[in-house]
Amino acid sequence: MSIIALDPGTLETGYAIMNGLDVIEHGIVSNKEILDILFTVQNSTRLSDPRFCDQMAYEMIASYGMPVGAEVFDTCVWIGRFVERFDGTSTPVFRRDVKSALCNANNATDSNVRQAILDLYPRVGGGKTPQVGTSKQPGPLYGVKSHVFAAIGVGLYAQGIIKR
Repeated sequence: MSIIALDPGTLETGYAIMNGLDVIEHGIVSNKEILDILFTVQNSTRLSDPRFCDQMAYEMIASYGMPVGAEVFDTCVWIGRFVERFDGTSTPVFRRDVKSALCNANNATDSNVRQAILDLYPRVGGGKTPQVGTSKQPGPLYGVKSHVFAAIGVGLYAQGIIKR
């Protein structure tokens, strides 16, 4: 079965539909679009559609004792809407757990996490980053950028591919 992994934001969310290491579909879309995608991935034909997901994992907001702005609370509301919309197993994943599992460090940066994810994939595409590749020689992560890397990290952790 596939899993849909989310990196929620105030207005947009990065997502990746994954089966193990395979990234079947990904993107950064509006939060309203994610609600539609969540409905679609649960109502696909189970046996023939690799997009069918019975599990969702999402990056959960965590408090580290610092004041936060309205954007954080808006994101929390969207997370609640995503969980309500998805009629399957929903797993919150904390960013610190992904960082720890991928980089063995809680103070890892987004670029450290990105590199650790790249290191898990074969270097089969073209260009400077063959895991991503080029349009003429795409790699297994072709087109993946920014928030999608965070979503992939969430998906890898939720599937147990990377462990703390």
